[in-house]
Amino acid sequence: MKIFKQVCKLSLSCVLLTPLLAFANVNADTGKKLPAKIDWQPCYTEENPNLLCGQYSVPLDYQSNKKNPKTIQIALVKLPASDTTQKPLGSLFINPGGPGASGVLFVRFAGQYLFNQEVRGRYDLIGFDPRGIHLSHAVTCGLTIEQITQAIPPFEFPVSRKEEKQQLNINKTLNSLCAKNGNDVMDHMTTANVARDLDLLRQAVGDELLNYVGYSYGSYLGVTYANLFPQKVGRLVVDGVLDPIEWSTGKGWSGWIEPVTTRLESDKNSMATLNEFFRLCDLAGPTGCSFAGNSAARFDQLIKRLKAQPQPIILPDGTNIELTYSLIIAETARAMYNSPSWSSFADLIAFTEAQFPPQVIGQQYSQLRNEFGVEEIVPPLDNSFFAFSAVLCSDSDNPAQEEFWPLWADESDKQNGYFGRFWTWGSSICANWPGSKKSRFTGPFTKKTKNPVLVASTLFDPATPYSGAKTVARLLPNSRLLTVDGWGHTTPGLSGCADNITFQYLLNGSLPATNTVCEQDIAPFYIFNNASANKRSLQRSDATDHASDSNEVRKAITRSNQQRFN
Repeated sequence: MKIFKQVCKLSLSCVLLTPLLAFANVNADTGKKLPAKIDWQPCYTEENPNLLCGQYSVPLDYQSNKKNPKTIQIALVKLPASDTTQKPLGSLFINPGGPGASGVLFVRFAGQYLFNQEVRGRYDLIGFDPRGIHLSHAVTCGLTIEQITQAIPPFEFPVSRKEEKQQLNINKTLNSLCAKNGNDVMDHMTTANVARDLDLLRQAVGDELLNYVGYSYGSYLGVTYANLFPQKVGRLVVDGVLDPIEWSTGKGWSGWIEPVTTRLESDKNSMATLNEFFRLCDLAGPTGCSFAGNSAARFDQLIKRLKAQPQPIILPDGTNIELTYSLIIAETARAMYNSPSWSSFADLIAFTEAQFPPQVIGQQYSQLRNEFGVEEIVPPLDNSFFAFSAVLCSDSDNPAQEEFWPLWADESDKQNGYFGRFWTWGSSICANWPGSKKSRFTGPFTKKTKNPVLVASTLFDPATPYSGAKTVARLLPNSRLLTVDGWGHTTPGLSGCADNITFQYLLNGSLPATNTVCEQDIAPFYIFNNASANKRSLQRSDATDHASDSNEVRKAITRSNQQRFN
């Protein structure tokens, strides 16, 4: 498992948050406790004068029978609805994915670009840090920065038997430290508990129904909420959709023998997306794609060369690193998330193939990472170290023996191309993770919701396969699938057609026709899918602003869902 190398640039003192009790008064008619209101206070005003922050208390353990159960604080940020001339539609909660990504940071930095002006005008956009994440009672195993630094392996994922042994030894050390020093939230970090928190937050903002948009892992949170609280579903969008059965238990006996990060088939779909990169690059030709011309075979030769002899590169700040086999595969997987960045990725591998000077390759490498947004990841180091694992391992069934990970990594690489090891090893710490699963929800995921759910996906999503969206649309009887004929992880900013459908659903609940497929407006390397899509895109009066906003949104989503790879 690859873990963060960056030290936090933010501290908890960056935010003024006011703790609240979860319940404030009693309904005179029913005798039941009513949720308190959230005491919103201005925050981050130097960035955006409209932002408000708050905290809300929720039970640590929803299964506790104690009269006064322990509570933890959930951190929130709100961008208030901007249109004062129309009746507001309530709050729109947003989860950017991960698991482990901060919804506070997401809305703080990307809220002003999300959706369109009309949606932002009618909804209060609310980002929240799920329990155990960032500012919400962060999960920690009590490690010092020195201990974390020592635990970081010198590879993105293990390739050799020696590296596999090193990774497994690191996992044992971390699991032992977490078992000994882990804080109280570690046993209560299932997505089901986050859904229960979300229902209390819905009540605290005064909404009868939950309006929610969840990207990537946020789709699993949305599907879990829809099944735990089906009669409280308002307008709910899941985009970049995880198969909830594969995420939790797997099908049949697979949960006992196959790691969750293998059975999700992100390895297979990363390879399918990379094959599309090769196809479109060659179609664009050398004038459109710098790596054009038999690109698949050339890429294979390049990574074999890097496996035998890493390429030294020098970053713009003078740092010397090596472009190793595992690093180039990780960067390739990262690049597949965002097809508008494929031209820059093509430049990187073209420069590396041609063995340009280390400074030139390093400059391009840094530029590409800036386009991904990964250089801006800044959560607290100790929390970032464990947040992804704490959720994943608590939610999912995995083999109890660590030996299954190298076996599946080998098999997946053989069957599905370059990404089997990259994805499979991401869950290896789960073999002996000390956190509890007892509060998780494992289905069935088939409840009929009060209002329809919008399910969205691209055809070539490397991380959350299109098959996951089809599965959710089949499982949820009151849902509708929106397909983008395009490339990348999640749909925002890729297709004006799909974006507008999402906006109208959020504004008035309207659904697209059954089997609706939207074209990506601009294919990678500026190969237009069709003339009409291009014409629609260019005829928008706000085309420039929309393109800029879309870039910021895609960057924020990519950043949120690649933290574990950084």
